[in-house]
Amino acid sequence: MTHWFHRNPLKATAPVSFNYYGVAAGPPASKICNDLRTSRARLLELFTDLSCNPEMMKNAADSYFSLLQGFINSLDESTQESKLRYIQNFKWTDTLQGHVPSAQQDAVFELISMGFNVALWYTKYASRLAGKENITEDEAKEVHRSLKIAAGIFKHLKESHIPKLITPAEKGRDLEARLIEAYIIQCQAEAQEVTIARAIELKHAPGLIAALAYETANFYQKADHTLSSLEPAYSAKWRKYLHLKMCFYTAYAYCYHGQTLLASDKCGEAIRSLQEAEKLYAKAEALCKEYGETKGPGPTVKPSGHLFFRKLGNLVKNTLEKCQRENGFIYFQKIPTEAPQLELKANYGLVEPVPFEFPPTSAHWTPETLAAFDLTKRPKDDSAKPKPDEEVKPVKEPDIKPQKDTGCYIS
Repeated sequence: MTHWFHRNPLKATAPVSFNYYGVAAGPPASKICNDLRTSRARLLELFTDLSCNPEMMKNAADSYFSLLQGFINSLDESTQESKLRYIQNFKWTDTLQGHVPSAQQDAVFELISMGFNVALWYTKYASRLAGKENITEDEAKEVHRSLKIAAGIFKHLKESHIPKLITPAEKGRDLEARLIEAYIIQCQAEAQEVTIARAIELKHAPGLIAALAYETANFYQKADHTLSSLEPAYSAKWRKYLHLKMCFYTAYAYCYHGQTLLASDKCGEAIRSLQEAEKLYAKAEALCKEYGETKGPGPTVKPSGHLFFRKLGNLVKNTLEKCQRENGFIYFQKIPTEAPQLELKANYGLVEPVPFEFPPTSAHWTPETLAAFDLTKRPKDDSAKPKPDEEVKPVKEPDIKPQKDTGCYIS
């Protein structure tokens, strides 16, 4: 089944020349600076290259990050930081805040911001792949894995690197705890959507599908709650997406829970469960319309037109009609006024982020190379330093339109 995922825009950045005239003396230092400049430019190009795959992205990211580590960590692997950590000013926009960037004279800020964009690339790659016609089983596995890798990168940044920043992130910026936590949870929830589609295709027990759908709805609810204290001006569209997915997968849970109840001869309760699914599906449909009308970062689409959405509506309708027929002919059970409590726990299929680590410092960094950088030769006048309120050009992302949905399952 083709899926639809909301995506915020990539972070944009100002060019960095890594030219340190007078400071970087000798061929080894010049080569490091040149390699940093070219590997950074190459990585930025790949973010919008539709031919880029995870292997290409990993190689390019590792190449740049291993060189950048020399600006951050000491070469003797002690806890001491590199003398070059604060030599360069870096500017990055935020996914929700338009074109006015944050700027920090700190290589750790660059490591985190570029790492954040790598994680965003994995989510966008997964989204493009998941929207393909006739997606294969291997491609579905790649969608699943890419989302888990992205979650792992976000988690690693949050736990191991963001706390090292001298200047903490401002409210509503990407590196703030609430935003990065929401990205982690969203990746886990979307990966579980792939698991649910697979479980449905393989005709697993309705009880397992209901539990997975319920856990996924809880993920979306948690992500939405994480963003609840942010300004609606820039978080409203994202939150509409999280809310509609929560309603959608709660409807899924009630639909499959109803099938479990019917199989246990609890037809009255099954009807009530399906009625609740019908109500939540209608609510999700209304939220789809609101999402399309809400201004803010993210694509302008009509999610209610996607087959993955319409398919659930037909399933709820047909299952409810079946239960009502069975009750009229066989069971004659009273329909409860209250919907059944969903206390479902999935024992299989729950998604955990793939652990992530940045690569070690490049072998090109030697004590001799580091010694070739003489910070006493830095110019005294810092007036050329970029101003943080200057706009940075947004990334021109390829316009990916959802392909025609054939109704085949993501497997």
